[in-house]
This record gives sequence, C-alpha cells and structure tokens, in this order.
Amino acid sequence: MSVVVLVEVEEGRASLVSRETLTFARSLGAGDLHAVVVGEAGEAVVADCREMGVVVVHEAVDPALERYAAAAWAAVVEAAGRAARANVVLAPGTGRGMEVLAHVAARRNLRMAANVVAVESLDPLVVQRQVVGGAALERATVDSRVRLMTMAGHAVDPKPADAAGEATVSRLAVAVDPRDLRAQVARVEKREQADTSGLTGARVVVGAGRGAGGPDGFSAVDALATRLGGAVGVSRVVTSLGWRPHHEQVGQTGSRIAPDLYLACGISGSIQHWAGCASSRTIIAVNTDPDAPMVTKADYAVIGDMHEVLPAVLEELG
Repeated sequence: MSVVVLVEVEEGRASLVSRETLTFARSLGAGDLHAVVVGEAGEAVVADCREMGVVVVHEAVDPALERYAAAAWAAVVEAAGRAARANVVLAPGTGRGMEVLAHVAARRNLRMAANVVAVESLDPLVVQRQVVGGAALERATVDSRVRLMTMAGHAVDPKPADAAGEATVSRLAVAVDPRDLRAQVARVEKREQADTSGLTGARVVVGAGRGAGGPDGFSAVDALATRLGGAVGVSRVVTSLGWRPHHEQVGQTGSRIAPDLYLACGISGSIQHWAGCASSRTIIAVNTDPDAPMVTKADYAVIGDMHEVLPAVLEELG
C-alpha cells in the first residue's frame, strides 16, 4: 500500500499546504509515501520532500505542461498513481488541488472526499471534512477502490518525518493528450500588490470591516499586521466600497483562511465572511456591538472601538 501526494511548487519550494498534506499523509500509516510534481522537481523541492519522508518524487517534464491545465495535471497524477501502485491519492485543498483531483475522480469513475481534516478509517474510508464553507464538519463514508482526498488547509502543522526519505527522483513518461489542453492558463499577470498567497498562508491575520470607516481607517490595521508578521484581511463590504483591493477579501467569495490567530476588527460577521475564517484556530473580535455575530462566535471579544483598541495594542507591544 502506498500514498501519492500532489505537491504544488511556490517560488521553487514545496508549498506550505503541500508540506501539510505530506504530514497528513504520513499519519495515515498507509505505507510508502510518494510525491508527484508537474514540471521538473528542483533541488529545493526534492529536499523538502526528503525531509517530509518521501521515498520517490515523480516528476513530469513536458513543454505542454508549462502552463496549468487541470486535465493534463490529472493525467500526470494518474500516471504517478500507477507507478506507485497507490491506494491513496491526496492533494492540497487549494483551487488547483481540488480541480485536479476532481478530474482524476471523473476520469477513473472514483469518488473523492474534499476538505478532509481527519481520517478515521481507510478500509472503509471514513473521514471528517469541512462543509458549508468550513462552518461545519461532516462525517462521511466514501466507497471507492482508490481513496481520493483533498486536505483542508492548515488541518495539521507541517512536521518533518522522524526519518528522512530517499526522495529518489523518477521521470514519468506521460504522453500529453491535446484534448487535455483545451482549457489551460493563457497568461499570468502579476499584481503590483501582494497576491492572496500571503493571506491564505499567514499564521496571523488582522481583519477589518465597515468599522474601519473608510480607506484612511486602516493605518493601525496595517501597522498591527506588520508588527505581528501577519497579513491584512477585509470583509466584502470593504472591497465593494473600494476601500481595499479584492485580493485581501476573506469570505465565501474571497479567500478562505486558517491562521493561528484571526483578529476581526469592526466586522459584523455575516455567514459569508464566517465561511472564510471559521477554520482559524483562535478568533478575537473587536466590535462596539456586543451582539454582532462575529462577537458571539469568537473565542474572545473586546467590546470597543477598533480605532481606540488597536493603537492601544500597538503601544503595549512597543
């Protein structure tokens, strides 16, 4: 029995959520751990995989794969699964991970469990997974001969294996079918502002909503996020009013975050926003309304004006 994990690469390294997924895969006790990388697995990615206990890194190198195409990536994952004789295939619960594994499931007529946070049994497959935008957990039994799962972001902390793996690099022979390239990334345009990777990967997020009062009401929010080494997140109304860019939006139509700490300031806490932040380990709400949904759902709350509370916190931190 073996496990194959799709490893996504960011800035030449295995992404944080990929390392989390490798850690999660080890906890299944399902045998040898394999990784699959679309493109050439560089030395840093191989080193990351070795540290996480991977025995083989399967790479697929083809000019046709240089631009992301979900169906083509699915073919690569299938090839890695065959090479490893995998019983379990995992992917990070990112946009790409979810899309690629959904393609694998459709091509192989298999069932897939999405946003898994825990596995109770592999035979039969019984999982706990996030539903309703992360606002609730569902216990589900999945009948499938190959277990396909995406892991919810930050369900576990990334931890090196007790013993490093060999991480032998194996080149997959994948003939890219032109039909799998019918939908692919045409071009990538970089934002002048930071993209959402800083927000979704942050361990601390300082959020602000209508209570900020306007575009000029974010100075303390920005300062506190910088002081804590975190990122800024905002509610939908803030982006709708044009106060902050959309890539900072947290919620059902924005980014879903799972930091160690989410400090929600002046945010009422609609169900759409809660869907994006419910996976946070600790939520502290700062709000003048003691009955605001964010206050009632938070782990801790400070009843007060964010424009008074945040400067006081910054002064205390020094």
